[in-house]
Amino acid sequence: MELKGRVVVYSILGCPHCMQAKNTLQQNKISYTDISLERFPQCREELIAKTGRKTVPQIFFNATHVGGNDDLQTLIKDKEKFEALLNDLITNEAPPEAPVIPDPDTAVPDSDVGDFSCEPDEYAILVKNLKESGLIKDHRRLLILHKNTFVGKEFVDWIVKTKGLERSVAVEMGQKLIDQHFGHNLKSAEKFQDSDALYRLLDDDDSTALNAGEMSECGPRPAGDLGEDIRKLILKIYAAFLSKDGKKVDYKGIAGSDEFKKYVRLTKELQRVNIADASMDEKVAFFINIYNALVIHANVSVGPPVNLWQRYKFFNTVRYIIGGHAYSLQDMENGVLRANRKGVGMLFRPFSQSDPRFHIALEEPEPYIHFALVCGAKSCPPIKTYSTDGLNEQLKLAAEAFLDGDDGLTINMSRKQIMLTKILSWYQEDFGKNKEEVLRWILSNLPDGERKSQLRELLDGKSYKVGYMVYDWGLNS
Repeated sequence: MELKGRVVVYSILGCPHCMQAKNTLQQNKISYTDISLERFPQCREELIAKTGRKTVPQIFFNATHVGGNDDLQTLIKDKEKFEALLNDLITNEAPPEAPVIPDPDTAVPDSDVGDFSCEPDEYAILVKNLKESGLIKDHRRLLILHKNTFVGKEFVDWIVKTKGLERSVAVEMGQKLIDQHFGHNLKSAEKFQDSDALYRLLDDDDSTALNAGEMSECGPRPAGDLGEDIRKLILKIYAAFLSKDGKKVDYKGIAGSDEFKKYVRLTKELQRVNIADASMDEKVAFFINIYNALVIHANVSVGPPVNLWQRYKFFNTVRYIIGGHAYSLQDMENGVLRANRKGVGMLFRPFSQSDPRFHIALEEPEPYIHFALVCGAKSCPPIKTYSTDGLNEQLKLAAEAFLDGDDGLTINMSRKQIMLTKILSWYQEDFGKNKEEVLRWILSNLPDGERKSQLRELLDGKSYKVGYMVYDWGLNS
């Protein structure tokens, strides 16, 4: 279809609703200009100014603001209104007040994440020498066989003999191996001892973590930097294998892709990442991104859970080694991001006070994470990734977008009935002490519009019923 005017779609990478809208336009043979807000971040202010909205997609037919994906679908069904707008596109060029197409030269360049090199960590070289020394072997203590371990005193003897250093310096080197997460004391003591204590290198642990095995030789990276690289790569992978209608993910396609192989290599860097020194925002962004990436990695490598028992096992056993310690999906969500609160079906808090991961947990739970974490099921919020810069605004936008859709909230005014996502029932304590406080929290996080007005009317009238939607655990594949 030849158009004198133009259709503009503001979008972000990996946005299911954006994919759906663009697919609808293609099916109706309407060409469009896609303005990616990641590549052209300077367009965000213009978008907000023109629409009053912060969510995507936002669609324009010439200067007419159609709205988001739901608005586009409604427009297509209204033949008279749709034909009028289409006729305007066919006969008229875009007026000056229509969205301005950004100069391609101003786009943020794509970065190739995954293929990188680094100077070998000096202690990685020491670990390599240790493996060749013959010190690592099986040791029996109290009838228990500890495989692939070495003795602290023997390590010190070896350093003194081969490096010509004092024993105190050799002990400091042993401590450095622990501090940089190359190895650990079998009894979890944090201090390296010139004694008969046993130690094991991290890549000799019998771990089922999806990033276990041979360690990276690069030095430990700050959590913010590594999290940003993983964020970019997993978003690129997700977007490439998201269906045109934005509803399904091709996990088999991901498994065979070169980008996924890059991603698996990059997860090795998590083993020794420096998470202890991260700021709160860095921790939140890091663990949200790693959680979402681990769900995809597990669906590809392990397979999706298909019943209640498998789901319980999936969230409690699928894990990564992060900063020298194993974190399951439950540990990331309830241990770190919810400030060590018990999750659904949990009898105890994830971390005891003696657990080294206890000190990584947030001091207060972050309620917005529930609209940022994905589980691979159809009722979960659609995947997004988060960066430390502007994190709070990103999280609020995720909550706003989810609650403004029918997966998050529906209202029947004639029945005075409010139906909520089951997420708000499972984790009610994160949003308020009772249902009214939860609804007030929702009200403060809804964009202006009919849904917000209806909810305010019901709350002010104090006459309403609250129910919860059935959660769809069907896989989005």
